[in-house]
Amino acid sequence: MSAVEYAVEEGVAVLTLNKPKVNAYDLEFMRAVRAAVDRASDDQSVGAVIVKSALERVFCVGADINAWQANDVDANQRLVFEARGVADAIVASKKVFIAVISGHALGGGLELAMACDIRFAAEGEYSLGLPEVKLGLMPGNGGTQRLMRLVGPSIALELIVSGEGISPERAVHLGLVNRLMPRQRVLDESFTFARSLARGPRIATAAIKESIRAGMDLSMDDGLRLEVRLADALYDTPDGIEGFAAYVDKREPIFGA
Repeated sequence: MSAVEYAVEEGVAVLTLNKPKVNAYDLEFMRAVRAAVDRASDDQSVGAVIVKSALERVFCVGADINAWQANDVDANQRLVFEARGVADAIVASKKVFIAVISGHALGGGLELAMACDIRFAAEGEYSLGLPEVKLGLMPGNGGTQRLMRLVGPSIALELIVSGEGISPERAVHLGLVNRLMPRQRVLDESFTFARSLARGPRIATAAIKESIRAGMDLSMDDGLRLEVRLADALYDTPDGIEGFAAYVDKREPIFGA
């Protein structure tokens, strides 16, 4: 059985992390995640991507500490390089990635979730956090920068320097998680949302993701210029033409036909 399972249903790719007991990753595991991310990004039948765990109480706890301790510095740097590449590939993808969190998301596991575009979480007693400081380290796969942009610099600093985890309820309050859902419904509702993206105007969705992702690092003026360029390019696309035609005809649009 692969540590990362890949399936496509109704235009939604589902990447399932399955490395018992806690989805602690090593180099092989991260390479499998990267292969699945690239596969979903390149798959023309896919309009949205869900990243979830097969384990009931854990999303991912980050690097395998035992393996990390046994490795030399070069080996650990290769692992970090691979993990950073996974995050970069998710950000660069034209597809919207949705992390579905129903258990502990810690260290590199939370960094993986934060690299995704949207995070849905189940209600329950588990933690989200970046505990690297307790090992005398700091997050190195985008944790400081992504958390800061999601919850603000002061809260991010508090959480990272303390290394303490937070509940899913506090995570949604802070903006780290988009929505909190009953455990028994979180996957179905996440899939319903992802399926709506897959059936929607994918060219426009990709442009929206690019405008928001890239715009975070631009001035307001440069961000507005980027938005104008991306928006103006959509009018003559097949989906743009179909959207206007469907509105005039008073019917539901059929995108990507």
